[in-house]
Amino acid sequence: MADKAEGGVRRPNRRGNATRESMLEAALRSLASGEPGSVSANRIAKDIGATWGAVQYQFGDTDGFWAAVLHRTAERRAAAFTNLATPAQPDVPLRERLAVIIETLYRGLASPDSRAIENLRAALPRDPAELERLYPRTAAELFSWGKSWLQTCENAFAGLNVDQERVREVAALIPGAMRGLVSERQLGSYADLDKARRGLTNALAAYLENSGGT
Repeated sequence: MADKAEGGVRRPNRRGNATRESMLEAALRSLASGEPGSVSANRIAKDIGATWGAVQYQFGDTDGFWAAVLHRTAERRAAAFTNLATPAQPDVPLRERLAVIIETLYRGLASPDSRAIENLRAALPRDPAELERLYPRTAAELFSWGKSWLQTCENAFAGLNVDQERVREVAALIPGAMRGLVSERQLGSYADLDKARRGLTNALAAYLENSGGT
């Protein structure tokens, strides 16, 4: 039998875990496809021969389902950033640290997980207050991503004489900038994207190096 967990979501047994895993992977495949109607918990359940009641049993509701999908991708993203999860060695230059962040994101943002999350986010309310009202658990998961990403960047630049406010600014800028470059790659571009990434790395390094932080 499954035990009841906080928020009405059940802690499943081994069979329930397998069902839960199947649902999460099916959700990611469906979302990554970008097909019309892919952002539907009910459709995803049907794709694996389950019912909406089975989704509710595992996740509580649609909000719980999307939150679990986001959490799954967050776990895999954390693994990709393992080399940045702890403070860098003091002798690693600033530009090298930035290059690792930028290259890791450039590769990761083209993955099926990233496509899935982009499609899910596009279907959710844009206004944060509305998102929190309708999908509080999903909103909380997205908010935790921001905190985790900032911590990753702070760890990556630890031990350097850089202004922490500029580190926060760079952390806020990099994901959007990389999405733009990944979009260029996917659409086909005459721009030299290797050169673009080097330029971004050099520009951000100069900004941080000249910050005069403590």
